[in-house]
Amino acid sequence: MAAGDFRAGLYRGYVSTFKGEPESQHLEGAFVFWDHKFLPLLAGLEPGAAILDLGCGSGGLLAYLGRRGLSHALGVDISAEQIALAQRRGVRAEQHDALAYLATNSECFDAILVVDVLEHFTREELTHLAHYVFAAMRPGGRLIIQTANGAGLLPGQVIYGDLTHQTIFTPESLGQLLRSVGFQNLTFYETGPVPVRVRGRLDVALWAAVKVIANTVRHIETGKRQMIWTENFICRAFRPG
Repeated sequence: MAAGDFRAGLYRGYVSTFKGEPESQHLEGAFVFWDHKFLPLLAGLEPGAAILDLGCGSGGLLAYLGRRGLSHALGVDISAEQIALAQRRGVRAEQHDALAYLATNSECFDAILVVDVLEHFTREELTHLAHYVFAAMRPGGRLIIQTANGAGLLPGQVIYGDLTHQTIFTPESLGQLLRSVGFQNLTFYETGPVPVRVRGRLDVALWAAVKVIANTVRHIETGKRQMIWTENFICRAFRPG
């Protein structure tokens, strides 16, 4: 991050002035979500796989990976407050600028997770970041991204709800970025409700109905339809092996 960048001051107090300290019950809910959305995308990784959580925040995802047997995960984040919280959880987390860290780690990782991170970078930074992420992965490695969806049904909160947000993707524009640096076999997924208990199954059914209505409106206006309507979306991509 360049000297004088306005984001630096915001990141110094990112927890105390914006995020707030995570609560354990929220983390348990996140574990349920990750079981349904992320764990299938990690299938096939060995327990000793080298995993990088880029922009790890307070370490919740690192704790989850450890609980699911992926114990060789490392997190990096630019926020000292976030890293302190992550280390308090007992996970491996270090304070680094993402671009600087990746530039010095070539072909080190079997998987890189970038969850709620890309939206914090400018487009110029993202072109460098994508190259560095590709270079930091071992051949055959996988990249898993979750980011804000500019084509979501109600995108305003996720686009404007954080002053540090710089670039908002759609699945199409994220694919454009990733393919430009060599990633292949891209697949895209919704976040959205998970079918846990009666309420979750009901929410899944209602969301399917909402998507039918949204696609009907979109088709009337543009003649097009889309698959990803959730506030955020997930992408998995591979470095060719």
